[in-house]
Amino acid sequence: MNVSRRRTILFAVSGSALLTTGCMTKPLRPANADGTYCFRVGKSYRPTLTCTPAPIPSATVEADAKRFEPTPGKLTVYLVRNRWGDTKNVVRVSSEGKTTAETVPESFARWQLPAGSHRLTATWLEGSAGLDISGGAGEVVFVEMIGRVWAWGSDYRLELGNTAESRQRALPLRLVADLS
Repeated sequence: MNVSRRRTILFAVSGSALLTTGCMTKPLRPANADGTYCFRVGKSYRPTLTCTPAPIPSATVEADAKRFEPTPGKLTVYLVRNRWGDTKNVVRVSSEGKTTAETVPESFARWQLPAGSHRLTATWLEGSAGLDISGGAGEVVFVEMIGRVWAWGSDYRLELGNTAESRQRALPLRLVADLS
């Protein structure tokens, strides 16, 4: 096979591979008519849905949150929930029991808290987990919720996230709570 033919075939294959990568990204599911959001597991005619109990923030609030910018005078905390073993359960996450976000798989939440130390607590049907965080005014902190769901139960934990990795993990997700 001559060099020009080899290059033409290589160009055609790589070009088609590049064009099909746009089809590979999973589109965001739209919010329901009542404003709630459901995470769907399964492709059958009867999928399992895990839905937020309250309406989610608007698309403009979500776009603002996905800029991941600090809030002047506040500590901004992003909770990212996106792991392969986490496929169901609404997990309630609160900051000192005051502001509560109810998360579903493949979602994220944002808190704008006073600067200082705070405790985030995740609560689900079978247990709870906590994490102490701290930060100054104008800082951004990422927290990862790592969960596993088994036939006999589920387990979750909270960990401080790497800023760059957590941002990338949160970009394709749906904002389910924006709390101050």
